[in-house]
Amino acid sequence: MSYEMKADALDAVFETAAENIEIAALKAEMARLGNLVTARSLTRPALGEVKAGDAVETGSVAAYLRKGDLSGHELKQATIGVGPKGGVAVPEQIDAVIDRVLRAGSPIRSLARVVDVGTSVYSKLITTSGVISGWVSETAARPDTETPDFAEIVPPMGELYANPSASQQMLDDAMFNVETWLGEEVGREFARAEGVAFVTGDGVNKPRGFLAAANSALADTIRPFGTLQFVTSGAAGAFAASNPQDRLIDLVHALAAPYRQGASWVMNSATLARIRKMKDGQGAFLWQPALSADQPQTLLGYPVVEVDAMPDVAADSLSIAFGNFEAGYLVVQRRETVVLRDPFTNKPFVQFYATKRVGGTVIDSRAIKLMRFSV
Repeated sequence: MSYEMKADALDAVFETAAENIEIAALKAEMARLGNLVTARSLTRPALGEVKAGDAVETGSVAAYLRKGDLSGHELKQATIGVGPKGGVAVPEQIDAVIDRVLRAGSPIRSLARVVDVGTSVYSKLITTSGVISGWVSETAARPDTETPDFAEIVPPMGELYANPSASQQMLDDAMFNVETWLGEEVGREFARAEGVAFVTGDGVNKPRGFLAAANSALADTIRPFGTLQFVTSGAAGAFAASNPQDRLIDLVHALAAPYRQGASWVMNSATLARIRKMKDGQGAFLWQPALSADQPQTLLGYPVVEVDAMPDVAADSLSIAFGNFEAGYLVVQRRETVVLRDPFTNKPFVQFYATKRVGGTVIDSRAIKLMRFSV
């Protein structure tokens, strides 16, 4: 036991001596590094212009850390407000949802009869007169009766097209789906264009609108087939000054009773705004709002459809239509919209060529009535 105690004391002496040697070596190395730093700092070129008499202080960093002293130092500031100072490194935040100006679609398509065809030419037969009958006795002769007259209806057709393009880098790097967005925009534009053609189209490489058909004040029994009947409003470019609602009632009953089942009013929002202010003799409004989302607004008990393509009220304008459009107007379409993606023709742009073949015309002129704003 006594020998072990002496050995422990001797080891403690050796360890103390070793620690002193290491500490002395570390101090010497620190002193050497300090002299090297001082020498290099004295020979380092200054960031700014060195004036005569200026001295480089080795304690500048300590002065800034302790007191916030920035005097005598060149400053380099990074800011996102200036592009070269670092602003270009901060990406812009773009909303992933692109808002669009809302435009009306094609409400006439929802009212009319729509037929899908397999060729570019389509015709339909219409009977312009019914079978004539007669009364006879039991043994009397049965002479021939008149057979129905037929008329052939050939709706004019045209081709809608759009050819937008986008660069390949735009398609690759955009934060939203450019192809889907372009497709939706083309669809909306096609709906708007065909909606206008169904109302006012002239039939030249496009549908013939029902307002482009011939019109007359004659009744159904004496009016030529294919000519729409109109009822006057009672004033030039306006409704009659007194009892304007009477002309609306006349327009309703100008339509034959079989067509009134499923009939609708068609007008634009400016014309509807005038009618909404009309009241009957008891002070009740003629126009009635929709009571629920699945029920339309009504006028004299019939649905009202707003069509922006209908003309505003003016002298001799045909601003209001009333009728059974399913029986009176035909829409034919070759097929659905076709989109061809073409990345080869116009490099580096990718073109989206969209086409849609559609036609339309009046097939039963007795099913649609118009109001003409004239005396």
